[in-house]
Amino acid sequence: MTDAWLITNAELVNEGRRRHADLRIRDGRIDEIGNGLRPFTGEQLLDASGLWLLPGLIDDHVHFREPGYTAKADIASESRAAIAGGVTSFIDMPNTDPPTLTHALLEDKYAIAARSSVANYAFYFGASNDNLDAIRALDPRRVPGVKVFLCESTGNLCVSDPQALEGVFRDSPVNVVVHCEDDAIIHANLDRAKAQYGDDIPMRMHPRIRSREACFASTRWAVETARRHGTRLHVLHVSTADELALFEPGPIGGKKITAETCVHFLRFTDADYDGYGGRIKCNPAIKAASDRDALLRALADTRIDVLATDHAPHLQEEKQRPYTRCPSGIPLIQYALQSTLEHVLDGALTLERVVEAACHAPAILFGIRGRGFVREGFHADLVLVDPDTPHTVRKEEVLSKCGWSPFEDDTFRTSIAATFVNGHLAARRGRLLDPNPGMRLEFDR
Repeated sequence: MTDAWLITNAELVNEGRRRHADLRIRDGRIDEIGNGLRPFTGEQLLDASGLWLLPGLIDDHVHFREPGYTAKADIASESRAAIAGGVTSFIDMPNTDPPTLTHALLEDKYAIAARSSVANYAFYFGASNDNLDAIRALDPRRVPGVKVFLCESTGNLCVSDPQALEGVFRDSPVNVVVHCEDDAIIHANLDRAKAQYGDDIPMRMHPRIRSREACFASTRWAVETARRHGTRLHVLHVSTADELALFEPGPIGGKKITAETCVHFLRFTDADYDGYGGRIKCNPAIKAASDRDALLRALADTRIDVLATDHAPHLQEEKQRPYTRCPSGIPLIQYALQSTLEHVLDGALTLERVVEAACHAPAILFGIRGRGFVREGFHADLVLVDPDTPHTVRKEEVLSKCGWSPFEDDTFRTSIAATFVNGHLAARRGRLLDPNPGMRLEFDR
């Protein structure tokens, strides 16, 4: 079947504008955007009347667990969940087994993705206490960034040597992306919780253990260090209102220090721990309703630049363990866009701002070539959203390998009508349609 398409009568949302438009796809690219376009011989027609046409989302923060943790997830399964939800490109984290700390291991991950990913892909390089020379040798045209964990995480990549940290911030030729939580504060909080509760720590204690103080202290250090060295710093999964004062609103193209928040921080609050338990345990922890509301405002006014998922699957039986043995992380990518669009329908965000934060901003931040915008000549990574057909999430439709979602039985007011990846119709109404292999992301910098 040909991959020549003419999409007609769509409401195109792109670069701060909404307009009715037709769009032609040819040879994997957006060939023409206009009105009243006529079909060519051999083109397939898709009448998008009543649908929103958006750029495919670029998720700059996922944990697809391969290699090493493939009982939970792998690149094949999670990339399929991604495209079902309108995410056409992802950047995966280095805390796998083995951790991505050498150039050879990085290329091994790219080789896995070339065989198995149906979304477009890139991988961060991990920082450790002793791989600064490898970081200095990274090619900015082939690697999006260096991930620094300032606390313990899956794979134990915490960079604890002050000289190593200074070296990464000073010498990295690519963006430094950081997980900011202060380990000393967390461990002191955990010790107090153990003294009070023993082995039966309630899950609602998680935001007190992985506390706002731990987040703020670490984020402040990272921002101050980046300013001292002139680092291009991207602070991941900001979860508190306190941290927002460390960032400035404005266009992302003019910033060297940027911030990301995630879909779960905009949906859940600490009041949800009693009902969801370990299913919403993640690091940093989901905080108070006041934090959620502040994050929404900061995303709306561009103080927060990027919206991502921090998609991080674990098996359901793992998430049912007691607090200290329950791993942190939530599978989110398949329903991230629909969850976010609830805020649009509630009036807290505009659709144009969602597109800017989830599509344009990651492309600008990392210099991703030919993606993130609906422009003639760009790769045809597109998602069509139906704003008038509600969708109730069912467990049997979850494509993540872990087999569950925190959104099960939730009803969203929108549904994902179709996803195109590199001009190929890869998914329709949540069903995969023999998707093609994704492509390695390229960077202009």
